[in-house]
Amino acid sequence: MKKDFFKYQAQTTPHPLAMEVSHAKGSYIYDTSGKKYLDFVAGVSACSLGHCHPKVTEAITEQVSKYMHVMVYGEYIQKPAVAYTKLLASLLPSNLETTYLVNSGTEAIEGALKLARRYTGRTQIIAAHKAYHGNTMGSLSVMGVEERKSAFRPLIPDVGFIQFNQEKELNKITEKTAAVILETIQGGAGFIESQNQYLKKVRERCSKVGALLILDEIQPGFGRTGKLFSFEHYQCVPDILVIGKGMASGLPVGAFVASNKMMQSLQEKPKLGHITTFGGNPVIAAASLATLKEITESKLIQETLEKEKLFRELLQHKYIKEIRGKGLMLAVITENEDITNHVILTCEKKGLILFWLLFETRAIRISPPLTISMNEIREGCNVIIDALNDYL
Repeated sequence: MKKDFFKYQAQTTPHPLAMEVSHAKGSYIYDTSGKKYLDFVAGVSACSLGHCHPKVTEAITEQVSKYMHVMVYGEYIQKPAVAYTKLLASLLPSNLETTYLVNSGTEAIEGALKLARRYTGRTQIIAAHKAYHGNTMGSLSVMGVEERKSAFRPLIPDVGFIQFNQEKELNKITEKTAAVILETIQGGAGFIESQNQYLKKVRERCSKVGALLILDEIQPGFGRTGKLFSFEHYQCVPDILVIGKGMASGLPVGAFVASNKMMQSLQEKPKLGHITTFGGNPVIAAASLATLKEITESKLIQETLEKEKLFRELLQHKYIKEIRGKGLMLAVITENEDITNHVILTCEKKGLILFWLLFETRAIRISPPLTISMNEIREGCNVIIDALNDYL
């Protein structure tokens, strides 16, 4: 299997971890040798309810027995998608009432950028340095790290950049700006939070000049930070909300959400202004609906902040400089890249899954399922501390 993996499946790096997966359940992944691994990554924040949550698998199984795909997006009325978008609207501010369902976070970013240009009639997009919004061409164009973009230029034009958390740069947002796109918490940069009401000030500047504010909640959304969406922490409501990752407990999904009036601008001039074959797929929508119900009807969101507190109490070591992030979206920052690499690779050998962040080489990603138990947190943190103690 490993030989075929390297020959027939395209790789993203020269050195993938290449664990051969047998099955996964709850907070654990099992390889084909029978070894189990405690999962502190959750598919990079995607498996909100852990692996194979019974309510999600039940919803998927029930929908598969009825139908899986019948028509391209937006043509037929399909109960799972309608029920999901209606429930989501009831949980969001009133201006975020209409959802366009797609297949991934980066596709949702593409749709949001197109919607902003179409609705405002403007072209300029302002993004943040060290931003990460995905890897398709539009998303890549608003990525704030040049070394990851240079090999693929030319990208889409009329994109400018500001420094996240730098209020003095907000005057770059003008009457020519269609939209400002920001991650509510910068992910690839090291889980950087808004400081000094920065997001609120961006919101005010956008409103003043008539620009739209797009917030990328692909990673921090769906309870991961102790609120259903992390913009609730910062008193900043976007015009367009972009979601994905943990939305369907591990199935491929994304969406962008805006007012009904705004979303109508994609219906004509031209018609089919944004279209997708598999967006709104009923099986994915059923999984999304089951996930959203479980997150909002249980105590998982409230428990997320208690679990964050336990992580911060247990992860204290001379090699740990700080822990960034909020809830169960945490980045442990070590003294240097060598320590980080040692911890991640050593912990995997000891049965704990950790991972890296894109741009902050000192960061150890901790983004476990929201369903992780306190005892599992203690178990994993002990492994991390042991790995740090092993570092020479």
